[in-house]
Amino acid sequence: MKVKPTIVAERMKLLREGVKLSQGKLASMLGMQQTAIFRYEVGQSFPPYQVLMKYADFFDVSLDYIFGRTDSPQGKLYDCQAKVWKDNKQMRDFIEMCFDPKTEANAKLKEMLMRLMEEQR
Repeated sequence: MKVKPTIVAERMKLLREGVKLSQGKLASMLGMQQTAIFRYEVGQSFPPYQVLMKYADFFDVSLDYIFGRTDSPQGKLYDCQAKVWKDNKQMRDFIEMCFDPKTEANAKLKEMLMRLMEEQR
């Protein structure tokens, strides 16, 4: 009889696969062993809280999401804000780079994006 993996195992695997990382690559990025990640993802063993914290920090999700208490990655109390919106100058530079200044719509498109960006803050 096949044992269904726990929600934690499923979420850990979904997070990793969502950013297209192999178990080995993620393990090296988090300072872990690939075999440990394999065991967590198939539900063979339960990860210690230090590993769960590493996952939450690395993937920028809440522990509520990892534990299946919510289907929303930001959790119940955590207000997820895209990091790119926090750095206004970085976003402005990116928008400048995206549009050809020779086109007629250039100024209007940039203005609209800047307005949307401010609304998101």
